[in-house]
Amino acid sequence: MQALLSVVPGGPETLELKTLPDPTPGKGELLVGIRAAGVNFPDTLIIKDLYQIKPPRPFSPGGEIAGEVLAIGEGVTGFTIGDCVLALTVYGGFATHVTLPAAAAVKFPETMPFEDAACFVFTYGTSYHALKDRAALQSGETLLVLGAAGGVGSAAVELGKAMGARVIAAVSSEDKAAFCRSLGADETIIYANEMDKSAQKAFSSEIKALAGPSGVNVVYDAVGGDYAEPALRSMGWAGRYLVVGFPAGIPRIPLNLPLLKSCQIVGVFWGASVLRDPKGHAENVKDLFRLYAEARIKPKISARFPLNRAPEALAHLSSRSAFGKIVVIMPDQSEHD
Repeated sequence: MQALLSVVPGGPETLELKTLPDPTPGKGELLVGIRAAGVNFPDTLIIKDLYQIKPPRPFSPGGEIAGEVLAIGEGVTGFTIGDCVLALTVYGGFATHVTLPAAAAVKFPETMPFEDAACFVFTYGTSYHALKDRAALQSGETLLVLGAAGGVGSAAVELGKAMGARVIAAVSSEDKAAFCRSLGADETIIYANEMDKSAQKAFSSEIKALAGPSGVNVVYDAVGGDYAEPALRSMGWAGRYLVVGFPAGIPRIPLNLPLLKSCQIVGVFWGASVLRDPKGHAENVKDLFRLYAEARIKPKISARFPLNRAPEALAHLSSRSAFGKIVVIMPDQSEHD
């Protein structure tokens, strides 16, 4: 097998492509031949030892994969050789093979291409958990999405529309705004790349103008930093502010704002929720497959990289210039019929 390995803490340039023996599934495990791997923000953190989980080195980043079952370990039922499965692996996905617990593997519809399957659960799972479970988003409410052109952000735009919300997409460029309009966003805002006090005030005023007198009901914040406070100031009474990620830094929030608006600041730790509530996660995945079959959601893949160029994929994601999803395609990848 081939694997892109993190041998020392650092950026994408520290990763090394190696040839290793093919793994063998243990008891309760599957051996999966990976066909495609999604690229996500935690992949950029785990190689720098900045993620919550710090695997022993050498390890391969890549927490989201799709492929075919090649071998089945002792005690595993419900799978056969050749089954198409997707899985969240936390790490190990930037490789041609991986062993994983059978309980972590999910069969996906035959009509779904491998690259769609590899870019499906992390972004849509995060955003659906956020909007459905944490915010209880209702049809007719106004949803503001920060970082709306990114992986989880674009998923939030699609899901917000599928759930009947009016969606305002906030992004950093006109190209990204056009992309969000193609996803169905009702309104778009282009915010400044540097958010000083004047820019914060202008950003908040623009949100309020688009949201109307009732304000924003739900904020989906996948950006953080100095963008958080102006978004919070735009919220309506009893709104829900979803804390999803901090690529712009961890914000400092004046706590008088949630008091005055009687709004909630709600954490979204999807990975932990999957472990704590597997039944709820399974129900959400079932809903997402249904929405995919109805053509109401579909991963928007803007870039594809072969395994030997996966460091470029991580650098591209880190630059915050990517639209939608990025996928790594394994050697000899072919169409999934």
